[in-house]
Amino acid sequence: MNHRIGLLDSLLADGPSLGGVADLGLSVCQLVCWKPGIYSPELAAQVRRAAAEKAIAITSLWAGWPGPAIWDLLDGPGTLGLAPREHRAVRVAALKQAGDFAQQAGVPAVVTHLGFIPEQPRDPLFEEMVAAVRDVALYLQERGIDFWFETGQETPITLLRLMQQVGTNNLGINLDPANLILYGKANPVDALDVFGAYVRSVHAKDAFYPTDPMRLGREVPVGEGRARFPDLVRRLAEIGYDGAFIIEREISGPQQEKDIRHAAAYLDRLLG
Repeated sequence: MNHRIGLLDSLLADGPSLGGVADLGLSVCQLVCWKPGIYSPELAAQVRRAAAEKAIAITSLWAGWPGPAIWDLLDGPGTLGLAPREHRAVRVAALKQAGDFAQQAGVPAVVTHLGFIPEQPRDPLFEEMVAAVRDVALYLQERGIDFWFETGQETPITLLRLMQQVGTNNLGINLDPANLILYGKANPVDALDVFGAYVRSVHAKDAFYPTDPMRLGREVPVGEGRARFPDLVRRLAEIGYDGAFIIEREISGPQQEKDIRHAAAYLDRLLG
């Protein structure tokens, strides 16, 4: 299996299992944690030991935040990321906690969804989000940690605009091609013309565009949607991307494992 193919792995209070990653013959993963209260030096030491024992490289920590999260086009703008004013302070604090934990665990980057960034650069909310992101980015930068933004709720040009306004040198993009499609924001291959230079990580996920304007599109197994993975992999190579492809399949049960194995084999052929 190509060494660039990886998998998401949940960070729990008793540590990361990393078992699913190793069982698939993979050597790369991205940790995911939605409970910042479990971060501790002891858990960070467990992460280091588990990664060393299983010879798995952890590319980043996907850091969730407290409070409501509704993943749709109707209530998403008021609940996701750093956009909602009433949840912003506690979420900024949670992302800083994630940065402390990443430093302790030897993980080089923190990843998150910023939420629905306003399209208009003169929107007061846009300026507020720039300030909040800069606050977190500077905190992480002092600890030698990168800050990457997963695509989804914003158009590529809006994300690029925010990153340029934040202006720190530790920013990057976790490209989720399916999310750009699910939210109806962009063609992921063409999006690389806008922000390709900032891509630091890629989620291997696929989808169809939304047809109900109040709901997201439909996620499907890798290679069966509109992400155009052969074109995407080729274009990423053209712009010099040599990082990981982290498989994500947002269902559960036996079908999830089947689809993950399919994705791994599919990517292995593409990356050759």
